[in-house]
Amino acid sequence: MDKGKLLYSGKAKSVYATHDEQLAIIDFRDDTSAFNAAKLAQLTGKGTVNNSINAYLMDFLNTKGINTHYVKTLGAAEMLVKRLQMIPIECVVRNRVAGSLAKRFNLAEGTPLSQSVFEFYLKDDALGDPFINASHIRTFGWASTEEVTIMERLSLQINDLLTPLFADAKMLLVDYKLEFGRLQGQLYLADEITPDGCRIWDANNQEKLDKDRFRHDLGGVVAHYRIVAERLGVAY
Repeated sequence: MDKGKLLYSGKAKSVYATHDEQLAIIDFRDDTSAFNAAKLAQLTGKGTVNNSINAYLMDFLNTKGINTHYVKTLGAAEMLVKRLQMIPIECVVRNRVAGSLAKRFNLAEGTPLSQSVFEFYLKDDALGDPFINASHIRTFGWASTEEVTIMERLSLQINDLLTPLFADAKMLLVDYKLEFGRLQGQLYLADEITPDGCRIWDANNQEKLDKDRFRHDLGGVVAHYRIVAERLGVAY
């Protein structure tokens, strides 16, 4: 299927129309950013490995009854997806203390949480993706009350599926973000589940296998993304 008009170009992905109005093509680029695009780089091979990991995880969730936008892989760095009306909300699930959670509450990074923490953030680069709550979402019309409930339920359901999947591969799924979109009145999981949007650590020594390697100049970003793929049994 050929790419049509560019619909959206984000920090690391581009979305194109197709001849079918209900389908789109996502191109995973090698562009990498952190700190609201204050830090930028091109990392050769990142788009390919992220496309492969995302396809594997989306397909896995589809088989478990989670509706996702993923249709099929088209090429090394491209996939065909359902074209959704995106909700401008990031749903974050945290299983261990890391990142902003550690800073906000002065907690030690890596501390296991007695239960998963769920949070909403507004997807708005200009505002720095601020932390919001369900009342904000309803009041400003970003999603309905029913959609708020469904997004939280699905996010935690996905966590129950992915956490043991990563554990079996000797990895800790520390935290991650999810995005959802609408199609014909139904919510679908959208965007991506990759080391760009997840914190993933080695289960034995807590070595970082995700974009924190880029954020904190740890090196070997793509090499560690490939470790994630290989442990999950993903070809790239």
